[in-house]
Amino acid sequence: MDQPTPRPTPQGPEAQPAVCAGCGVDAPDGAPPTWTCFVENGTRQYFCVECARANLRAIEGRLDSSWW
Repeated sequence: MDQPTPRPTPQGPEAQPAVCAGCGVDAPDGAPPTWTCFVENGTRQYFCVECARANLRAIEGRLDSSWW
């Protein structure tokens, strides 16, 4: 692929806040390791554990989040 592999979000004081694209829950210390991250239309998307589990088949099928 011609897209770079996304780097994991740093944890600790240098971490950027992450917001779940599904339900809007906030993770002020960066996305926890249990969250799902992928790039969609050039934008990094994070999904919390609950949203990722609820839409696992669509995520694995690489369907855009707008579809699910």
